[in-house]
Amino acid sequence: MTEPEKNQPADKHRLVYINGDFISQPKAGVSVRDKGLVYGDSVFDTARTFNGKLFRLDAHIERLYRSLALTQLDAGLTPAEMASATEELLDRNMPLLRDGEDYWVTQRVSSGLQQLDGEILDYSGPTVIIDCIPIPLRARALSFRDGIDAAIPDRKRIAPEALSPNIKSNNYLNLTLAQREVQKLYPGAWALMCDPNGNIAEGAGCNYFLVKDNTVYTPTDTYILPGVSRQVVLEICASLNIDIQVADVTPQQALDADEAFFTSTSLCVCPLRSLNGSIYGSVVPGPVTKRIMDAFCDLVGFDYVAQYLSFINESDGSTGL
Repeated sequence: MTEPEKNQPADKHRLVYINGDFISQPKAGVSVRDKGLVYGDSVFDTARTFNGKLFRLDAHIERLYRSLALTQLDAGLTPAEMASATEELLDRNMPLLRDGEDYWVTQRVSSGLQQLDGEILDYSGPTVIIDCIPIPLRARALSFRDGIDAAIPDRKRIAPEALSPNIKSNNYLNLTLAQREVQKLYPGAWALMCDPNGNIAEGAGCNYFLVKDNTVYTPTDTYILPGVSRQVVLEICASLNIDIQVADVTPQQALDADEAFFTSTSLCVCPLRSLNGSIYGSVVPGPVTKRIMDAFCDLVGFDYVAQYLSFINESDGSTGL
């Protein structure tokens, strides 16, 4: 097989990695008896590309393996093998990346097939899936022009003694129900959940920061999944000599903030416009948030904000969740 043939999906569909094989996405699938589907017994992690290049893949793989350890799952691959398979899949799918776009690249691991009494399994061991899908640039472009509207639902984040938030699990039901609750009151808003003690925890798939009197605050990692982008912001604040406090944040502090923003793998850093209908400041992004966003672009060597803004369509705005 020549190199172009190896790298180009034969049927013009993106490929998916499943248990060692690269399969055309329309033909890819897992058993209805997979315990990731039946019980939600699975974990995942997602990196993204900037201009087609993966960013901090090692950090995402490291977090994936922390989730695996906390759930006592074995991927059957070393972290180096998982990273290598991820990079090969991305390489094979790059010819199908559309102009101006980038990929989410996700690794998923379940505990495998459900054992039924007296039946022989088709295969044993974990199910390992790696896939690439385009980042929802169109859905989220307006958020970078106007800012994200967020709202605090009544539903709380799961207590760590019940299920550690440090596990990036495929079971998003807690976050999904919070998102549905918020949508009824604030259509188009993102849920910002509190922990069981009533302090701010995290958004649906994102971490929260606020700015007050030029100091940045973000919740501790007791009740959240610490994001890779969250860590980048902590590093950026240190490099820019921006005072940052990692501490409990009350809903009132969040409402009284001068600025606020979300971080996530796809959003990187994205400003909030409002919380529970209360507007943050008169400029989006605020001055401190703008400094951090600019530094993030410099760090990754790519203007991700301009990328989002290039896909603005007034009718397309949504959370992308």
